Amino acid sequence: RFCRLAWKMETALEHDTMEGVEEEKAETPEFSPLTQKGTEQSKREYRRLRVPQHRYTPLRENWETLLSPLVQHMKLQVRFNPKMRCVEMRTSPHTEDPGAIQKGCDFMAAFLLGFEVQDAIALLRLDDLYIDSFQVQDVKILHGDHLSRAIGRIAGQDGKTKFAIENATRTRIVLANTHVHILGSFQNIRIARDAICSLIMGAPPGKVYNHMRNVARRMKEQY
Repeated sequence: RFCRLAWKMETALEHDTMEGVEEEKAETPEFSPLTQKGTEQSKREYRRLRVPQHRYTPLRENWETLLSPLVQHMKLQVRFNPKMRCVEMRTSPHTEDPGAIQKGCDFMAAFLLGFEVQDAIALLRLDDLYIDSFQVQDVKILHGDHLSRAIGRIAGQDGKTKFAIENATRTRIVLANTHVHILGSFQNIRIARDAICSLIMGAPPGKVYNHMRNVARRMKEQY
């Protein structure tokens, strides 16, 4: 009896100690979110973007519109260097978001690629937007009039085909010579890229329209 009583007492003590250890493990410390000022890597970050020659005039006309979200909301310092012909931006002591410099760089790069300011500013507000770029020759090697006809199939008459793809996939598309730039979420970019590649390979626009119509219906049912 004495041995049984001692064994029961030992098991009870072990059970109590195990519960105490589990309770100590369950209590996790809570830390406040870090800010740019509170991190050790609060050094000034610097980015430089070269401006293509054909984007000088749009940049000059929309300069104040581009600066307002970067300076007022992202707390960045931005300037245009006429000697280097590039846009330079860096963080300031007032910058709070650690990823502000990267978001601002993506926003300015999207505008320099040819996107409208209203479309490019979505990169500052949303986190799941990306830009995918490729050339027509990456899909199919074309030259001369064949290349021109492929670009014409992507745009359509008065941009009808491009607008149809944009509205169906909720993306924005820029055609710059033989370059194609797509702005949107990862899934929507994939759908739009598949439609553009089908047009480059020679698929009739009517078939692509029907496919886009089905895609738009499925996306409406999904959301």
